[in-house]
Amino acid sequence: MGLLITKLWSLFGSEEHKVILIGLDNAGKTTLLYQFLMNEVVHTSPTIGSNVEEVTWRNIHFLMWDIGGQESIRTAWQSYYANTEVVILVVDSTDRERLSTVKQEFYKLLQSQDLHKASLLVFANKQDIKGSMSSAEISKYLNLTSDKCLPWHIQGCCALTGEGHLHIIQEV
Repeated sequence: MGLLITKLWSLFGSEEHKVILIGLDNAGKTTLLYQFLMNEVVHTSPTIGSNVEEVTWRNIHFLMWDIGGQESIRTAWQSYYANTEVVILVVDSTDRERLSTVKQEFYKLLQSQDLHKASLLVFANKQDIKGSMSSAEISKYLNLTSDKCLPWHIQGCCALTGEGHLHIIQEV
């Protein structure tokens, strides 16, 4: 984990960097976005289209695009890929029934030429819920170790408390 995060941050200067948050509906993307932005839980509703916020950390500016995950919106994900440096894939680690859909969408993402230089961060969200899949289980299911994958890291987290994802930022 440290190597990927260190590599990412070493590439970043003071200019703005594009990050997209994607995942199925109800995965916790918007909650994570506002935890990054304000370090607190914000009441959210399903994202129709996208939310965009600028997050600044240590003089690094990230333009973070939170893209809706409903089936009807997923077909438009690729229109957000241009100039993306980091993809954050948020997975609801309690939703075993839709993990195959996550995998299908993930493999579509890997085929995009717009993302061939991007790095991937997978958040296995909702780790606070009993019976959730571990990061290792999700990694194995998505086959993150394949040669076709972007530089990646997977991290268990809880969007509601900030556990896991805020830890990554504090490590750097």
